[in-house]
Amino acid sequence: MSATLTHLVLGFLAGALSHLIFQGGFGAILYVAHLIPALLWSLTPVPPIGVPRSLSLAFWAGLWGLVYALLEPRFTAHFGWWVGGLVFGIAPLLVYWFVVQPLKGAGVGGGFRLATVPIEVAFHAIFGIGLAILYRSGLALIRGSAMS
Repeated sequence: MSATLTHLVLGFLAGALSHLIFQGGFGAILYVAHLIPALLWSLTPVPPIGVPRSLSLAFWAGLWGLVYALLEPRFTAHFGWWVGGLVFGIAPLLVYWFVVQPLKGAGVGGGFRLATVPIEVAFHAIFGIGLAILYRSGLALIRGSAMS
């Protein structure tokens, strides 16, 4: 497999797993602390094909992981690897606020409810850090197995 394809597959997996593990774990902590009304993990089907909500969001997070895999060298060069992941993690939130929400008719940022903005920012920062950790760990595993 080519190096670029390996990086893209690794990016997708890191993004999907970051959503399931890091954002899911953070959501569980917030739920236990009564800061959010429900756990993030959900098997509720979402249209149009009825995929469980958690898997649908993991897929979209995986696509963001592809973008991260392409941009990771630049982010790492400018910010370092974990701060670069943190900065990158805010990109999906900005797209959600300024593109997705208006397209769904909810207005920019869905109205920016003051109580939820810090939670949304934290969720995406956690996603970015988790993405960077998983991506770098995957790279280390690949390099380690190539040397043996």
